[in-house]
Order: sequence, then structure tokens, then C-alpha cells
Amino acid sequence: MTSVKAFPSGMRLNEYVAMEEDFWRDEGLDVEILWNDLKAQMVRFDDDYKERPQDRPFVQGEQTIGSACSWGSISNAAAGMGKFVPDVHGVSPWGIYVREDSDIRKPEDLADVPIAVGVRAGSHFNVPWHLEKYMPLERIKPVNVGGFRARLTALIDDEFQASSLLPPQIDMAEQLGFRKVIGGEFKTLWWVDERYPKEVLRAYFRGLQRAEEAIDADQSRYLHLWHYSVPPEFKDRDWDYSKFSRGERFVNEPISREEFEQLMEEVERWNLNDIFQDGDYDRIALSVA
Repeated sequence: MTSVKAFPSGMRLNEYVAMEEDFWRDEGLDVEILWNDLKAQMVRFDDDYKERPQDRPFVQGEQTIGSACSWGSISNAAAGMGKFVPDVHGVSPWGIYVREDSDIRKPEDLADVPIAVGVRAGSHFNVPWHLEKYMPLERIKPVNVGGFRARLTALIDDEFQASSLLPPQIDMAEQLGFRKVIGGEFKTLWWVDERYPKEVLRAYFRGLQRAEEAIDADQSRYLHLWHYSVPPEFKDRDWDYSKFSRGERFVNEPISREEFEQLMEEVERWNLNDIFQDGDYDRIALSVA
């Protein structure tokens, strides 16, 4: 068995299915899930970039496999934290939610409204990407509050009028009676330590592919595994996991060089490229093909 460390994003069932069904072990991998890193990503934090919970394994030189939104994984690699893998990707739901009694009814109503996000992560990048068609960038107001428990709590406590949410917080918010103002999908990419042999990474992705196929065959069998992504503070609520969505899907197909260039242009347009050390595709991408 080859030992591998990975921190789950909390947005997808396939990681939990690969773990529960021993799909990774079947591929010769002993995957250690970094649960403490996942829990740390749930809470409220205003850490600077490279001090976020998901950054720490890479900053500390720990050999790790992780993932983030496509903009985030590319930005992390460009900032010197690992490399992104272009050969596979994920597709995840996203949405901005408000309280049921909110006056915010349509995307245009979000102009100049502070929106709770996690800095330089999917909940952040998705806000300008989806809203800039409705308003100038200067009227889009993301505010870093940290992890997904913090963003959901910001709605519950009425601290923010709007919050940017990902799976399974989307399903949790809907069961709590919050209302979606705008939603969509976005791509994710894996973000890895380049010291891992390519065959190890290929085996890791094969395990995820098998998990995705298992979910396709019988989604209802695995929905209860969302309990791994529910923050401890919300465990006492009576969640109906049977009504949760499947979350992020694993897609065993590459992103194109053109799509990479588009992502880089978007990050630059949003003035979120100030942390870049190297934006050259050939130096920050790690193909496992």
C-alpha cells in the first residue's frame, strides 16, 4: 500500500464513497483523510492567504492531495503552493442565499450588498463570475468570513443579508428555509504536491471515478454520507439527507489550455492575481496523463 494524505473539500460525496467502499485501497492506496483540516475549513476565520486552513499542509511542506474551484487551484499553484492537475475536473453547484423575508429578490438587488464568502475560494470566485453580468464589478461586495459553517451561520444569525454557499450548505440552507437568489455551476480542479508519483495520482483519480460510478448507479444509498460534511455545531439538527443533492461530480476529462487562459484572465480582471509568483501553464500544471 502507498500512503497518501488528502483533505476533502466537503463538497462532494465521491470522496466519502471511495473511502467507505475501499475503492482507493483497491487501487493500492492507503488514503489518510485530514479530518482536522476539513473541520478547520468549516469555522469562521479571517486569515490572510497562505494562512487559511486549506493552505497549511502545502505551506508546511506536507505531501497532500486537495482540490478547490478551478480559479482557486490555479491561483494556489501560481502562488507557489503545489501544482494543479489539468487532466480531470469536478462540476459543483453554487448559489447565493438570503433569508426568506429578505427584500433581495433578484441578482440585481445584490448590488452593494455585502456577501459572505471564504477568501480566494469557490464561494469567493463564483460571486464576481456570476454577478458581473448584472452589475459593475465595483458594486459586487464579497466579504471574507471563512468556512462554510461560518457562511451559513452568518445567514442564521442575520449578520449578513446574503451568503455564497456550496454543497452541502446549499441543501442545509434550503431545509432551513433560506431562499436562493442566484445559482449555477462551476468547475473544480485538483491541487497536489508535485512530489507524488503520477501513478499514485492516477490511482487516486481512478478511485474517485469508481465512486462516481457507484453514485450514478444508486445515489440514494450514499446520501447519508453527507454527515461527514455537516459541522459539529449542526449535528443536532434533524437533517433529511434523502433530500440532499449529490453535490460536486467527478469528471474524468481534462480542461483545455484555452480554458486555463480564460480562468487566468478572469482572476486578473477581478484583481485577485496579486499573489501570483508564476502564471506559466507549463510550470504550474502537473499532467498525470
